[in-house]
Amino acid sequence: MQTRTLGTTGPQTSALGLGCMGMSALYGDSDRSESIATLHAALDAGITLLDTGDFYGMGHNELLINEALRTAPAAARAKAQISVKFGALRTVEGGFTGYDGRPNAVKNFAAYSLQRLGTDHIDIYRIARIDPDVPVEETVGAIAELVAAGHVRHIGLSEVGAETLRRAAAVAPISDLQIEYSLISRGIEETILPTARELGIGITAYGVLSRGLISGHFSRDRKLAANDFRGRSPRFQGENLDRNLDLVDALRKIAEQKGISVAQTAIAWVLSRGEDIVPLVGARRRNRLTEALGALEITLDGGDLAAIERAVPAGAAAGARYPTDQMTHLDSEH
Repeated sequence: MQTRTLGTTGPQTSALGLGCMGMSALYGDSDRSESIATLHAALDAGITLLDTGDFYGMGHNELLINEALRTAPAAARAKAQISVKFGALRTVEGGFTGYDGRPNAVKNFAAYSLQRLGTDHIDIYRIARIDPDVPVEETVGAIAELVAAGHVRHIGLSEVGAETLRRAAAVAPISDLQIEYSLISRGIEETILPTARELGIGITAYGVLSRGLISGHFSRDRKLAANDFRGRSPRFQGENLDRNLDLVDALRKIAEQKGISVAQTAIAWVLSRGEDIVPLVGARRRNRLTEALGALEITLDGGDLAAIERAVPAGAAAGARYPTDQMTHLDSEH
């Protein structure tokens, strides 16, 4: 497995990480046994970075990772690195009611996560979205206290803008910024990515296949389950979906010329953006994981990259990346 290092102060991880959210929530029903098998397959393949959130399935995802690690070979278990997002407030019905970044809440969330994960430390800990009522300095300072106590190894951030990144980095070393980055979500390139690089902060890129939209497997006539949040996502609606899948068709032509899949092309593109970027792939099944891993063997030369740029130019996507009510929570978009 190829490796990359998250920033100047962060850990060395596998070049691809596994995003585990879809195994517990938001993409419709999932298969527990297949989820465990996929986690085991990822560990067997050398993936070390497992990304979760304490609010994914209200703790379900952390318990799932706990089970997978307990039943994995000892060597694979020892190499696993767990990245946890916290702070999202949920209702019994599954709704989101805000974020809590108060120092005492940070430590409370961590205590529960450590218990559910069955571990004595969290490798990377980050608030999922900035709490607008709590200065980021206070939230990061609380995580720094968890680092000093040995409960957390590294501090991360999620979906923050350049100014917030600077403020946080002035408090404590930040290993990485987790943020959406893909062929059709390139907003970080203007100011956020340059700032992260200036500060020596790595990027863990989620949404590299745009929630399956640019995977090559999503069709215009696909019916989404009622509990699949993509049913509310602007990029999956009506004319937006048609326009976005036109981009995928253009990308497919390039992929076919190289003898690779659309998904592999999209993941390889993110990998090509810099050694400081670790893509997170949200594979829920072993076949999708195998496909994603194939991207590590792909080299995109200058001609390939130019062709991809012509097929899917920056800003070409139709629709925002989240519904309006969720966009307001993104410090990275302000």
